[in-house]
Amino acid sequence: MVKKEIISTVKAPAAIGPYSQAVKVGHLMFVSGQIPLDPVTGNLVNGDVQVQTKQCLKNLQAICEQAGVTLAAVIKTTVFVIDMTQFTQVNTVYKQFFSENPPARACVEVSALPKNVAVEIEAIVLVGN
Repeated sequence: MVKKEIISTVKAPAAIGPYSQAVKVGHLMFVSGQIPLDPVTGNLVNGDVQVQTKQCLKNLQAICEQAGVTLAAVIKTTVFVIDMTQFTQVNTVYKQFFSENPPARACVEVSALPKNVAVEIEAIVLVGN
C-alpha cells in the first residue's frame, strides 16, 4: 500500500482550516490552494493581484522546497481568480516563476475566495524518483 505523507513548513502559511499544506503520495505531492498570506505574520499581503499572485507562488515554492524539489517539479496548477480580466496581470507574475517548461494549468473564475483574496493557486508536484 502507498503511504500518505503530510508535508508542512513554517516558511508557508499554516492551514486556516482542517487541511494540510500538502500531501505526498508515492511520487506525487498535492499542494493545497495557496492564498497570499505572509507566513511570518499570518496576515494577508497588501497589494494588487500581482502582489497577491507573487505571494501565492512564494508559498508554493516554500512547500516544494520542504519536499526537496523546486518549482520545476510542478506538473499542474489550478489558478482561481475572482476577476478573469486580471488574468494577464496574474500571468505576468506567473511566468517569472515558471519561465521554462511551465506546468499544465487551468484557470477558473470564481465568485469568492477565502479571506476575500483575488487569487489562489494549488498544484500537483512530482517528487522523488
